[in-house]
Amino acid sequence: MSRLLPDELWEKIEAHLPPQERSPRGGRPAVPHKQALLGILLVAKTGMQWNALPWEAFECSGVTCWRRLRDWQDAGIWQRIHQDLLRELDWIGGIDWSRGVVDADSIPGKKRGDCTGKNPTDRGRLGTKRHVLTDARGTPLCVVFSGANRHDSVMLEPLLDAFHGIKRPGGPGRPKKRFKKLHADKAYDFPRCREALRQRSMTPRIARRQVESKDTLGKHRWVVERTMSWFDGFRKLRIRDERNLEHFKALHSIACIFICFRQLQRFS
Repeated sequence: MSRLLPDELWEKIEAHLPPQERSPRGGRPAVPHKQALLGILLVAKTGMQWNALPWEAFECSGVTCWRRLRDWQDAGIWQRIHQDLLRELDWIGGIDWSRGVVDADSIPGKKRGDCTGKNPTDRGRLGTKRHVLTDARGTPLCVVFSGANRHDSVMLEPLLDAFHGIKRPGGPGRPKKRFKKLHADKAYDFPRCREALRQRSMTPRIARRQVESKDTLGKHRWVVERTMSWFDGFRKLRIRDERNLEHFKALHSIACIFICFRQLQRFS
């Protein structure tokens, strides 16, 4: 299972997990964290249902894996691992602060829940919209969600505000979160979006409707499209079947962790 979870990444994740202790009441020992994590990753990668997870593979039930996913999300563990990997990347120059890129795409949904809405481009079917901020290399920095009926431009400021920046370990000053330029497609071509970027001391590079060719700024925006395709490599993210938004966020954090780990290997 080293292909599913490289040893180096497991060491980084294990450092954030709570210690496992035997219950004073006795009983069956808890499933080791690594086995539960492997089950979570198998579900995330293949898109299978939790109750379809084969016990023989990890000696761990789908219910146990789902509970660990939930508990670690509630404890903020997935987000902390993602932030730690971003700090490591920034430390070795792997984050390109010259340009940021934002984009959004819609994910079909099977169930109602937080951040679901009727998708006007999909015959009014339920869906969730995923809004992503990356650096110039496509490293996912922040992901927020809305109903599929929300316009991309409305979520620009919530997306930027949700990114709390990257602070180097022991470094002085505030976390770094400002790009020199921020690229976006024509869905963000509104005065309020440009003003929001200027207020944050970023130069807006937003494609203009009916003026600029789609190829003019595409040479910088393509990286976020590639990041979206990296997300789709985790089949559990292609269709939202998690009613609870926090569980869906956790699966996206796992995808971000793996993408950042690959970027870290590239620059190490």
